[in-house]
Amino acid sequence: MAESEEEVDVLVQRVVKDITNAFKRNPNIDEIGVIPCPEARYNRSPIVLVENKLGVESWCVKFLLPYVHNKLLLYRQRKHWLEREALADITCTLLLLNPDFTTAWNVRKELLQCGVLNPEKDLYLGQLALTKFPKSPETWIHRRWVLQQILGQCSAVDRSKKRQQGDAERGDAERGDTERGDAERSQQLSEHLARTLHQEMKVCSDAACRYPSNYNAWSHRIWVLQHMGQGNVKVLHDELSSMRLWVSMHVSDHSGFHYRQFLLKALITELSQTPASTSSTSTAPSSSRLHHSQANGELSEGEAATDEEWQLSANTVLQLFHQEMELCSDLIQSFPGHETLWSHRRHVFYLWHHWRREQQQQQKGSTNGESRSGVLSSNGDPAPPTLSAQSSAGGGGGVNGQGHAAQAMEVDGASLPDPRDSKRLKTGVRPPSPPALPSEPSFVSGFLDGCCNPEQRRFALAYKKWLDTVIGQQP
Repeated sequence: MAESEEEVDVLVQRVVKDITNAFKRNPNIDEIGVIPCPEARYNRSPIVLVENKLGVESWCVKFLLPYVHNKLLLYRQRKHWLEREALADITCTLLLLNPDFTTAWNVRKELLQCGVLNPEKDLYLGQLALTKFPKSPETWIHRRWVLQQILGQCSAVDRSKKRQQGDAERGDAERGDTERGDAERSQQLSEHLARTLHQEMKVCSDAACRYPSNYNAWSHRIWVLQHMGQGNVKVLHDELSSMRLWVSMHVSDHSGFHYRQFLLKALITELSQTPASTSSTSTAPSSSRLHHSQANGELSEGEAATDEEWQLSANTVLQLFHQEMELCSDLIQSFPGHETLWSHRRHVFYLWHHWRREQQQQQKGSTNGESRSGVLSSNGDPAPPTLSAQSSAGGGGGVNGQGHAAQAMEVDGASLPDPRDSKRLKTGVRPPSPPALPSEPSFVSGFLDGCCNPEQRRFALAYKKWLDTVIGQQP
């Protein structure tokens, strides 16, 4: 055991060097931890590397942490000079032991901007720190800063590409070479962003598993999708599908269900924008064309295509609501007495309630509302009510007796209508849909009739009271 200040300095410098060498020997370290060891029993390094796990014996932490902390503070106060490589090693050691030390992250920001570090290395360091401190707010904040730097680099490349495309003075050969180089660079950036997005999802999922209701991890996950996956319906679908198993195994984690609610709302928004933007160009047809369509009882090709897109979007949203309500029902029945499940069902029904009212308003303001009235019934509810006894009585459906649905396909475990098979919209097969308003009281009444769990009964009564309030607000 070291006794004098000189011996402590020698010991700590050796430990910092051992940590740096451990990362050089094994660049695939995926977890760090502190090994309980009150005393140094053997004359060996306190840094233990087994496979991809890095451990630090606890006896040296009381010497190591104050040393690197003081070194960094002296550097920031301009009282002690450190080379950039030594500064990177000291901040790495400090953040692995105390990732909430903001000054260390700020120093690494400066090193990253100077080019001493690359963004991937800092993301990797943060990932390791989160294996020991999964809720560290400063680590999540620094990750978002690094991701913003990566997005800024990609935006700079895109702006450069647009400037080059606008230059029409160049020769054809030179312009062709430039365009090919830009295309390759853009492809590489797209692949890099896709890998980074996938890695961030994995880091957030691991942190959420290590710490229950990890608000910081789930908030970061939402931020990543908003900035790196905005408008990407496939990414949103994949996330919603992958989260199905996770929430089934963590039925009391409200943060996980809140993330699922965000995904559902984002998908509804994205799916509703496409037909809305398309229909905006055809909602005010000329009087002659409208008269011709009404006289022949048919729609033009453009109107028919717009109507099919609108139906596909509405059917997909109905499928999402139906699957989410089925998941809620299964989890509530399998895991009684969990308030999180009832809160999630309330939020899903709230989203469906407002989406249905928006569809009613769009139908009233649409010039070709007759062709769209098949998706929602005459009273504005989904044509085929499900999850209740009404499903057997929903054969009549839409206006003019025309049912419609898209053949379902599997997307990462989630059944969704196939947008390429629009002709099947004309068939009599109807897609699954969320429950109509009367079916939710029936669902709650069924629980109250045979409920033996007092907690489950209390949650069901609270949901029924809230449901009556929502239904009472109907126009």
